[in-house]
Amino acid sequence: MTICTFAGHRETWGYNIENQICAAIENILTTDSEFVFYSGDAGEFDKKCAAVYSAKRKHPELNIKIIAVFPYMMNRINTNRDYYEKYFDNIIVPEELNGVHYKAAIGQRNRWLVDHCNYLIAYVYRDFGGAYTTLKYVIRQEKKIINLADICNNSFASPIR
Repeated sequence: MTICTFAGHRETWGYNIENQICAAIENILTTDSEFVFYSGDAGEFDKKCAAVYSAKRKHPELNIKIIAVFPYMMNRINTNRDYYEKYFDNIIVPEELNGVHYKAAIGQRNRWLVDHCNYLIAYVYRDFGGAYTTLKYVIRQEKKIINLADICNNSFASPIR
């Protein structure tokens, strides 16, 4: 089973990265027949990663699951119920995050996502913030990374080292 997660800055500065996200997902779908895609569903980049839903419809022969992973229970699950029922197979709050202070929970959730994946599709163009911290953690874990900021050659990009 191939497990992929996403990490990106909350904003994408109007750059149209949907095609690059779709291409990265299609590339990963060539590696296996069973997939889990985890999404933190936190910002603009994560919302664009709902492209997994389209890939799932396009490839009914593959076993593709899309799971939203929250750092703690959130009211938006109830207020946006139709959205979550349409785009996600499941919503989870990892047991390991039980009792973690809410200010630390997002970072801990991001580490959980990395610890439970084989691939990361990223959109990281700055050398600070939570997405950058997550990318550096993935690099240390020696997991496969597709950083769309490199592909898009974003003019806002800082060199990530």
